[in-house]
Amino acid sequence: MSKRILYVSYDEQILIARRRLLEQQGYAVTSALGLKEAINVCGDKEFQLFILGHAIPPKDKERLIAIFRQNCSAPILSLWRRNERVSDIADYVAFSDDPAQFLKSVAMIFVRAQIPQPA
Repeated sequence: MSKRILYVSYDEQILIARRRLLEQQGYAVTSALGLKEAINVCGDKEFQLFILGHAIPPKDKERLIAIFRQNCSAPILSLWRRNERVSDIADYVAFSDDPAQFLKSVAMIFVRAQIPQPA
């Protein structure tokens, strides 16, 4: 059974690209474009990881994290650009400019959470 990820972004092109990248690795990905759509789908307790894109403003990230925490205990990965000052309350933080490193971060989170990788 594939691990279920909710990926939230404010940039549609990046949302599509990262979703494809994750799906190619065997993950089941639900994507949400923008705050309202993310709030509508985040109540699903079946997600095993939440990923917040780098284009989401910090205040919106904080709001989404608070909502996710009310509905689910899944780990949260927040993506940032290398030149940004990272200030986050997510469980994990990664830089968003390297697809290979992004996938490595996701895999590492599942290992740390003792969630088996997709077959």
